[in-house]
Amino acid sequence: MARIIAIANQKGGVGKTTTSINLSASLAAADCRVLVVDCDPQANSTSGLGFGQDDERPTVYHFLTGQNELRDVFVDTTVSSLKLAPSSRHLAAANVELVDVEGRETKLRDALAEVQGDFDYILLDCPPALDLLTINALTAADSVLIPIQCEYFALEGISALMDTVDRIREQLNPGLAIEGVLLTMFDERTTLAKQVAADLREFFGNDVFRTVIPRNIRLAEAPSHGKPVLEYDLRSKGADSYLQLAREILGRGENRGAAGTAGTIH
Repeated sequence: MARIIAIANQKGGVGKTTTSINLSASLAAADCRVLVVDCDPQANSTSGLGFGQDDERPTVYHFLTGQNELRDVFVDTTVSSLKLAPSSRHLAAANVELVDVEGRETKLRDALAEVQGDFDYILLDCPPALDLLTINALTAADSVLIPIQCEYFALEGISALMDTVDRIREQLNPGLAIEGVLLTMFDERTTLAKQVAADLREFFGNDVFRTVIPRNIRLAEAPSHGKPVLEYDLRSKGADSYLQLAREILGRGENRGAAGTAGTIH
């Protein structure tokens, strides 16, 4: 049974999509069966995995609005054992169209329950907003992974996200855990980045992953080629960092007895 991880932070530009794309590819490299659900109308995980805008292609929007079953929107990526439920710009309309729909907060959870046995990990790439799409993802998830950029305003808005997590626990998903806080865009040359990283570790304690994602040109370039960095430049620091993150998550999964193959990353 898949572990479902929502990748969320309402602050934009912190590495949610980069993490969705590259963590999923790294888990797939460990022989895990992985699904990425692109819950963001910007559809950056979709394009970053090689799928451009196509109004004829069924997407998460068509599933949420009842036009397709979730399984019907899956597409195979170039990465073996990695599937994608793509997004499109139309997904933004779902926030309005679902307002009066009964069970609107649990539509994704209910659908994932039917496919959970087909995967080891399901990653939900959330939009940079605490809207109905993010609420659906947090309601469906076993845990939430929070990317935070190592910059001056790193903690800005995190309290709002944690308040939302608490409300989701109280009303919709009492088992929602913190998978971990991921420090991203780290530049070891700057004193500020080191200080921010230290502050975040002091604030979040053991919830912070040991792995840190560096600023890396190859990591930044890969999405424009529609590839995870593992396919674009396996020897880059960006690729190595996400492979390390996958190992860390797989190790945590073994410790809690999570389902999944938890294979060896080569």
